[in-house]
Amino acid sequence: MPLSIINSFASWVLKQRIHQIELFLKYPNEVQEELLHNLLTASENTVIGKQYDFSSINSYQTFAERVPIATYEELQPLIERTRLGEQNVFWETPIKWFAKSSGTTNAKSKFIPVSNEALEDCHYKGSKDLLCLYLNNNEDSELFLGKSLRLGGSSQIYENNNTFFGDLSAILIENMPIWAEFSSTPSSKTSLMSEWETKIAAIINETKNENVTSFAGVPSWMLVLMNKVLENTGKQSLLELWPNLEVYFHGGVSFSPYKEQYKKILPSKDFKYYEIYNASEGFFAIQDLNNSSDLLLMLDYGIFYEFIPMDTFGTPNQKVIRLADVELNKNYAIVITTNSGLWRYLIGDTVRFTSLNPYRIRVTGRTKHHINVFGEELMVENTDQAIAKACLVTQTEVIDYTVAPIFMQDKEKGAHEWMIEFKKNPADVGLFQKVLDETLQTLNSDYEAKRYNNMTLNPLVINVARENLFYDWLKERDKLGGQHKIPRLSNQRDYLEQLKEMC
Repeated sequence: MPLSIINSFASWVLKQRIHQIELFLKYPNEVQEELLHNLLTASENTVIGKQYDFSSINSYQTFAERVPIATYEELQPLIERTRLGEQNVFWETPIKWFAKSSGTTNAKSKFIPVSNEALEDCHYKGSKDLLCLYLNNNEDSELFLGKSLRLGGSSQIYENNNTFFGDLSAILIENMPIWAEFSSTPSSKTSLMSEWETKIAAIINETKNENVTSFAGVPSWMLVLMNKVLENTGKQSLLELWPNLEVYFHGGVSFSPYKEQYKKILPSKDFKYYEIYNASEGFFAIQDLNNSSDLLLMLDYGIFYEFIPMDTFGTPNQKVIRLADVELNKNYAIVITTNSGLWRYLIGDTVRFTSLNPYRIRVTGRTKHHINVFGEELMVENTDQAIAKACLVTQTEVIDYTVAPIFMQDKEKGAHEWMIEFKKNPADVGLFQKVLDETLQTLNSDYEAKRYNNMTLNPLVINVARENLFYDWLKERDKLGGQHKIPRLSNQRDYLEQLKEMC
């Protein structure tokens, strides 16, 4: 069958989903209420369903009063029972897949349950919807005339007690439908290679002669791969090697610090960037418009959403609200109830809503990864945007960074200390520091108040990292590739001190 016919047919099939998306756009809160009811009904005979008497819950209010907010540590005993072979513990159908995740920094592994329903109705559905929304906005796309270059994790699937665990990307590849395998490169065997540096070489060898029309992966690691591709092939831009490239689907970390670097290796005003928000726990949101950083919250993936305003998070006055009660431009911690049996699970991410009709969000950081030692409430969204602005003004590029507080001692005021690895060092580090600090003040009024006349915070301090510092730090901890990332912000100095010792 000619590729042009395949492209047209695939586009037609995917765009049929638009009508279903329009339903939750029109009735978002009703769709969420019905979804919660279905989740409760499906699980009323499970261990957790009997514990909280799901069969008698007939309203959100009762659900919120009866079922507590839970961290992974609080759900772990139930998850371990299922990993040891017991079923019907927190979800009605058998759970045999677990996404192994250590988060950004925690060395202790988490095993996130992944049900068959979550695979089909959340993760794969999200992937198809991403293509659907992209194709709906780009009628002349020829995406399926070529292949998508994917860069996932570096973990094989392991078996224990007839249950299986590995990176989410490995689980998705293991269960991948035929249509996805047909349209992807490299092969599953190469995608699942464990050793990162060997894997990169294999990916380049396997994909450089393919007709790649899109690529997908975490911006920081994808940039490493793309620069290696250019080095290997001697090309100046990716479009010389893959002239039919049209879109990059990205997620995992903010794109802001890397955007200008991608523009240099993809010098085309027509090239598209589409962001997604997914994790081991589920697929949550998709960019639904060209040239937008806002993500449409997907409301029919078997995930019921609740939110905790960050100004009350972790305090005695902490309150939890449902989707219908959120407000614009406030930071919220996300709480999810899923079709994998995660009940009122605190995922650890923070978002803010940029639109309420439809519900669109931006990911602002992590509940554990912000700085609020001095009342400054600094979020990753702030620092990513400030880094991007400082790079633009000083004509430089940043590979990675982390920030920690300098605590007040004796009569000395506090400050923020940065470790920044530049691809191209700024000619004037002092100017970079000045732009960075001033931009943070324009983005964050709490930080501005603490910096006013150096009242609470002294000017920020910048350490220029040696080449490959962050790469070596991750490699030493066996965290190269995949979803692993540098902790951007911390209220403690542990990560910064480790990096300074290696610098």
